[in-house]
Amino acid sequence: MYNRGEILTASSTFYLFLKVTVTEQNYKQALRDFRSARQQAVMRQLLSRFSGEANDLLAYNEIADDLKVEDTVELGLQEIPLEAIIGSVGRAEDFTRDFLPKRDSDAERWARVRAAVSDMRGWPPIEVYKLGNVYFVKDGNHRVSVARQLGNETISARVTEVKTRLEVDMDADPSEIISRASYLRFLEETKLDESRPDSDLYLTFCNHYESLIAQIDNYRYELSARESNGMSFEEAAARWYDDRYLPVADLIRTEGTLRNFEKRTEADIYVLLSERRHDLEEALGWEVSAQSAIAGLDVKHENRLGRAISRFRNRLTGILRPEIAAHGPPPGEWRRSRHASTRDQTLFADILVSLQGTEADWRLLDETIRVAQWEQGRILALHAVDSVAELDGELSCQIRKRFYERCASAGVEGQFACEVGLEGDLLIARAPWADLVTTNLTFATEYAPRSNLSKGVSDLIKRCPRPILVIAGETRSGMDHALLAYDGSPKADEALFVTTYLALRYNIKLSVVTVRTEFTTAAALERARDYLTGHHLVNVQYVVRNEPIYAAIAETAASLKTDFLIMGGFGFRTGEHIHIGSTVDDALRKFDHPILICR
Repeated sequence: MYNRGEILTASSTFYLFLKVTVTEQNYKQALRDFRSARQQAVMRQLLSRFSGEANDLLAYNEIADDLKVEDTVELGLQEIPLEAIIGSVGRAEDFTRDFLPKRDSDAERWARVRAAVSDMRGWPPIEVYKLGNVYFVKDGNHRVSVARQLGNETISARVTEVKTRLEVDMDADPSEIISRASYLRFLEETKLDESRPDSDLYLTFCNHYESLIAQIDNYRYELSARESNGMSFEEAAARWYDDRYLPVADLIRTEGTLRNFEKRTEADIYVLLSERRHDLEEALGWEVSAQSAIAGLDVKHENRLGRAISRFRNRLTGILRPEIAAHGPPPGEWRRSRHASTRDQTLFADILVSLQGTEADWRLLDETIRVAQWEQGRILALHAVDSVAELDGELSCQIRKRFYERCASAGVEGQFACEVGLEGDLLIARAPWADLVTTNLTFATEYAPRSNLSKGVSDLIKRCPRPILVIAGETRSGMDHALLAYDGSPKADEALFVTTYLALRYNIKLSVVTVRTEFTTAAALERARDYLTGHHLVNVQYVVRNEPIYAAIAETAASLKTDFLIMGGFGFRTGEHIHIGSTVDDALRKFDHPILICR
């Protein structure tokens, strides 16, 4: 195999030969040809930026360390196809993928090579490495460039074949070759192709195997600390694959996420999801499950993840689409995501609660802990402050400490985050990464939260993408007998879905009331009956009442002695708010038991 000194000597000798053999006339024409080739190169580079397609030569030295060369064979002089030359040993930065010159400083040398052809002098064979079915130029890059410009199909070359495990054909993209070489190195380190022969962790994302190696290394440390024994990296890799990778891969398949990423692999999505979870956890201040992070993951995160997360860190609410921020998601979106959930059929695994340190907040936390115990879930606590200086202030620290003490005493996992902003806005912004929001509406007004509800409460109910459990007042409720207020609307269907879940999982006694209006008939009640009966809930009381709506609901609740109201939220259109919104307002101000509002 030629060393670099030999290549430089051969190249220099050929360059001196050219300088003394070309005529001035052909040299000037060759310079014009060079300028034409440079213009083509500029256009190729511009088109590459717009299309996103690679236009670079592959640098041999970028993959040389990963190749694990097994042997080299001198194949001698051959005619090789020019289109199969995809890289260079030392000059990949000087030419485009089709060997158009990228540097004006190459004009003289390129022109003399071109002029030598016109003067019938020709040139000696180039020197190449052969890797699979493709070639890398050791010496003769300018000769290849000129030959491509002349329309030649082949070129004479002295070929050295490099034997490796890497299989490459001439249609391979440079980034793909780098990824394949990196995958070989990854398998050499982890031995996953031996310990888990059915595994496939091939990445099209270049240079991301390091993140998988880091994950395996961290998991190895965790296992060694937990099990108090030494563990080889290969053993940790196998355990990581079983315990960490496969569950997320199963989730990716269940959610059908790959449909949004046509050119990516399952391992690519795993890496993308890992990065998304990491960035969300930094922004939110608590751990984010794979199930939560995968929701809404699509191709825009592949290209704009960095910018999106940057905006998210600057202003959490900015991550919501404008129409979602203004009006909330359409009814049914959350229910569809829950149907696809793989988290042991638990509906409310992550519960978001805001704590400002009032006695009402601690009563709210106690009730939230009770729900978390039922659901075997965790509590995500949010403390809103007015300034950065208050983030680590005395009050924030006291609230954090008291929160963790109460969670530990109850045997419930808790996560605490402190952030600058308005309490209601922050709840809405963080709700997509929770399953349920609990509140006592103490941010409604400064004085009497249940006498006059503020715009903040209306915004929370209209925009929040998750169900809201309102627990106000000082009386503890058993939530043993639920009353579903059902009018047949899309939001009421969401309430029906949640009610069915609660009744089946916790054997809650259930009653349903439908109030006749110009928009709602008794037929709505029959729809609810059919749905509940279809889920084998037969011991249900059904009531039809007449307007006014809230008075009918309150009277039904009192007569049946229910202690838990479930209903749909109100919309953002004026007419809809007048009809449905006033009912929700009345319930929030007057009902003395917990209210679950669904959209």
